[in-house]
Amino acid sequence: MTTKRRVLFLCTGNSARSQMAEGLVNHFLGDRWQAFSAGTAPAGYVHPLAIEAMRELGIDISQHRSKRVDEFREASFDLVITLCSGAADDCPVWLGPGHRLHMGFADPEALARAGSGELAAFRCVRDAIREKVLAALESRDEAQASHE
Repeated sequence: MTTKRRVLFLCTGNSARSQMAEGLVNHFLGDRWQAFSAGTAPAGYVHPLAIEAMRELGIDISQHRSKRVDEFREASFDLVITLCSGAADDCPVWLGPGHRLHMGFADPEALARAGSGELAAFRCVRDAIREKVLAALESRDEAQASHE
């Protein structure tokens, strides 16, 4: 039996993008990956529209909480992925163990303010995260399998 690899998703508020990424990975790739999420300036809540967008896929993140990145400072991860588009300004440089990767996604609240419609904006970001993050982790699985 293979040990699950660990991934940490980082964003500023840890209220939407990183929470959705955590839920998606644990739901779809939970047999191989264990996902966590945190923020540099946690909002203190998980956005209700992120919860709703995930519920549409049968994934319940309603019990998640917004966490500060410091909670994971001593933890070891195989991969640390920043999700906020302004990573250089808003998201930390991860100083702990683990390969770092940036995958920027639009802020769903900003998309909603720009006229995309609130829930539609969260769905759009959820679907982009699902497509790109899951593909990236699956390609890492394939790469690891080819080296074994």
